[in-house]
Amino acid sequence: MDNTKRAIADEATEKEIPRAAYEGVLTIDVDAQVESMEEQEDARWHQLLNAHRTRKVLTGQLGGIEKLESGWMVAVTYYNGFRIIIPMNEMMINLSGDGRENADTLNRQVRIANNMLGCDIDFIIKDLDAKSRSVVASRKDAMLRKRQTFYFGEAGEKPLLYPGRIVEARVIAVAPKAVRLEVFGVEVSVRARDIAWEWMGDAGEKFQVGDLVLVMVNKVEADSVDQIRVEVDAKSPTANTNKDNLRKCHRQGKYTGIITEVYKGTYFMRLDIGVNAVAHSCNMTTLPSKGDKIGLVVTRINDNYEVAEGIITRLIKRCV
Repeated sequence: MDNTKRAIADEATEKEIPRAAYEGVLTIDVDAQVESMEEQEDARWHQLLNAHRTRKVLTGQLGGIEKLESGWMVAVTYYNGFRIIIPMNEMMINLSGDGRENADTLNRQVRIANNMLGCDIDFIIKDLDAKSRSVVASRKDAMLRKRQTFYFGEAGEKPLLYPGRIVEARVIAVAPKAVRLEVFGVEVSVRARDIAWEWMGDAGEKFQVGDLVLVMVNKVEADSVDQIRVEVDAKSPTANTNKDNLRKCHRQGKYTGIITEVYKGTYFMRLDIGVNAVAHSCNMTTLPSKGDKIGLVVTRINDNYEVAEGIITRLIKRCV
């Protein structure tokens, strides 16, 4: 609570909200009533007071990451026109698997939070100051509340979220080979191969921060609200068209496509007919690169892996 009070004080010193006094609005219709800007603001502030009193979970868009004069790193969102700050240690960012285990925790949190800009986040108001209209909130408190609600059923009842159920998830960050989701209070990183049936060079081609996606819950380990591990995939809720599209592909057929990845001399492609393809050789003097549009001669249809195999014979267009 001391940290929250200090954050309130820091926020108050950084902004001075001009206040105007109104005698009331004189309308043409003498029986009509029009709220002044101050009255409207007071009504919206009263909603925040009620939300604070009842510890209601609110939702806003992550709009900024700032460093206060005191040195505090905070996330910034807005609700009902009021600026809400969330200290970085109240963001409850999942750091597992970020590949920076030896780095400073705060720097790791800020790095991930930067990639989350634009996503929707839930929060619960921890403290506010009526004079400066400053608000400090916690995403962590909201996440824990949602975990309790959805991952732990009432006595003797089945939880709302369990393996085998299709649920909606928020896309909160996108990297070339992975997407970070928030699944009812739990952050989950999903690898590219588990987010779509088609091969993609960059997950950003299909997913954007702020999207809502359907995912299949594959595994839930919930020892307590603080210790929950969830595995999901975004492929299962969608139809697999690979098999049907593969029927359009024929041996010795020539097709165009885009190279989605190059790994140890092997080319991975997405053909324009909707087929995933692999080429281990290239009959060209100049080798193509990721993102290039190419021509492929199919030499084999691999039904087990649902891919076409072939030889790249032509470079149609370089990726700029």
